[in-house]
Amino acid sequence: MKLTALIEKSDDGWFVGQLEEFPAVLSQGKTIEELKFNLKDALNLLLDSNRQSVVSENEGKEIIREQLVIE
Repeated sequence: MKLTALIEKSDDGWFVGQLEEFPAVLSQGKTIEELKFNLKDALNLLLDSNRQSVVSENEGKEIIREQLVIE
């Protein structure tokens, strides 16, 4: 899966960014590479949080879990 980072340089010299496909994923970094690392970390945190919420909401239900690969 490839995602798109929207990046701006702030007035104080930091790079701030957001994932176009996941607008809730926001971060910053002193360099673009640091920002990209931080965006990946923020995405993982969002996905983990969402996963925990869904698991809680579906507790006790008969659910089939299947892995999905996005290409």
